[in-house]
Amino acid sequence: MSLFSTTYDVIVVGGGHAGSEAAAASANMGAHTLLITMSLQNIAQMSCNPAMGGIAKGQIVREIDALGGFSGIVTDKTAIQFKMLNKSKGPAMWSPRAQSDRMRFSEAWRKVLEETENLDFYQDSVNGLLFNENKIIGVKTVLGLEIKSKTVILTAGTFLNGLIHIGDKSFGGGRAGEGASTGITEDLVAQGFESGRMKTGTPPRVDARSLDFSKMIEQPGDDNPEKFSYLTTTKPLTKQRSCYLTYTNSKVHEILREGFDRSPMFNGRIQSTGPRYCPSVEDKVDRFADKERHQMFIEPEGWETVEIYVNGFSTSLPEDIQDKAIRAVAGFEHVKFLRYGYAIEYDYFPPTQLTHSLETKLIENLFFAGQINGTTGYEEAASQGLMAGINAVLKITNKPPFILKRNEAYIGVLIDDLITKGTDEPYRMFTSRAEYRTLLRQDNADLRLTPRAFEIGLASKERMDRVLEKKEKTAVLISFLNNLSVKKEDLNRILTKHGLALVSQSMKLFKVAARPQLRFEDFMCLEALSSFVSEHNIDTEVIEQVEIYLKYSGYIEKEKNNADKLNRLENVSIPASFDYAKVKSLSFEAREKLNTIKPTSISQASRISGVSPSDISVLLVYMGR
Repeated sequence: MSLFSTTYDVIVVGGGHAGSEAAAASANMGAHTLLITMSLQNIAQMSCNPAMGGIAKGQIVREIDALGGFSGIVTDKTAIQFKMLNKSKGPAMWSPRAQSDRMRFSEAWRKVLEETENLDFYQDSVNGLLFNENKIIGVKTVLGLEIKSKTVILTAGTFLNGLIHIGDKSFGGGRAGEGASTGITEDLVAQGFESGRMKTGTPPRVDARSLDFSKMIEQPGDDNPEKFSYLTTTKPLTKQRSCYLTYTNSKVHEILREGFDRSPMFNGRIQSTGPRYCPSVEDKVDRFADKERHQMFIEPEGWETVEIYVNGFSTSLPEDIQDKAIRAVAGFEHVKFLRYGYAIEYDYFPPTQLTHSLETKLIENLFFAGQINGTTGYEEAASQGLMAGINAVLKITNKPPFILKRNEAYIGVLIDDLITKGTDEPYRMFTSRAEYRTLLRQDNADLRLTPRAFEIGLASKERMDRVLEKKEKTAVLISFLNNLSVKKEDLNRILTKHGLALVSQSMKLFKVAARPQLRFEDFMCLEALSSFVSEHNIDTEVIEQVEIYLKYSGYIEKEKNNADKLNRLENVSIPASFDYAKVKSLSFEAREKLNTIKPTSISQASRISGVSPSDISVLLVYMGR
């Protein structure tokens, strides 16, 4: 079938994390999809650190998996280390993170995509967009091809007019060794879009054979590693590679300062905003001058490579300064560089120009996902790609958009923050951004989201059956604990081991097991419980659900009630044609912000910066409430 004669259902521009998830989702939902990328060898490339997950990001990967995406599956297949972060805190804070084999990660993603029906590939650079009035109808490529499509998803990452900086040198590029993409920004601006510039950076890559790891602190993976995907097709790691921890010092900082006058960060050559929560090493030394040292995590890039990612040493300083400074770090005295760190500037489009489906407001059937929306991170990009792929298919099949609320998923928080508040710096997800984080745990993403994904035809029956089984077994075990009465002698033996107050009578196990100092495994010595767990084939996932419910049910119910109250405002819709100018009681700032963002509900309007509670009261009156 010729590219010239085909009208695709969906064209995905860009083969990074957002593009890969978008292409997989749309094709798996039955849409004839074309993935156009500048390099088929670099699909889902880990441009920065070789890791997935982390604080809040791990929850997003679990949500992607629960919805039928592939980031979790690919990570499990290519992981070299797994850690559950924040395990000493409450379960709302537990966050899975895995080091990946960079080369195998990209290879595994390409294999997933090549095995996907309805998905075609084409290697070329898109340098223009085709419009019919206010609709997108296709794309133009550098080779001069015009390829038609019902919808287009732009996932251009850092490639839009990308500019790489190392010291006083600058050159066009989307990442090291790859060219920038031109033409798309210009076409969008001509259609009335507002664009801006952002910056990110990456640290040097070095040769492991030139490092002295005996001078560093080993950081092994978990003793009993878990995994990301809820499916049983992938297994937890049986062997792992360690990372290492070392520190900068005052000598390192002194050398870095020598290069500040040649740094594009400080001499004015970089004007755009960088990520607040992932600053360059020179930025850390400048902003936190009182700190004597900063952490550096030394991360292997795979099972069989000597390449090392120097996490914590992101920089765009001149090569000679990078070389001299890092040699003053313990273990790096004889370091050999594989490539130097650099900063990159690129175009983005303020995300207030999108709807919650990630479709643009100005051009129908055009979707944005990933760093083009001002986000940073593989996980944030992948989740947007998944949602854009879903909604592109729903749009062409005349079905309502798939939108996740803030109390349903971190993905819902991410997209709502972008659409409602916008961002003028690279947006990164944190647990603190979610007001319902006790509900949005990494352990229950399948219970929250798989039924919804199954309804739209993305999550498989296998996934749905596993969720139903997990839900049923959880309910059965909770009921059993509620009804099992245990003699005081048996309970007191367990309580004595932990130095806890004893009980004076027999009690229901549910009540005692809710004590925060006790774990479910402490009660497995009770024959009745042990037999029940074995008989009903109850696994660790179910036990984890029950244990969290035992200890946090009060908090969970309270958050559910709060979410229900706010969701009532979600049901108070605001017509798209509503004229805020006629509402004289609104503040000037509120009218301006509401006209720009055009919220679809009172609840969304209440989250817009500059819209006060009194403005919301006025709107409620106008909406007949």
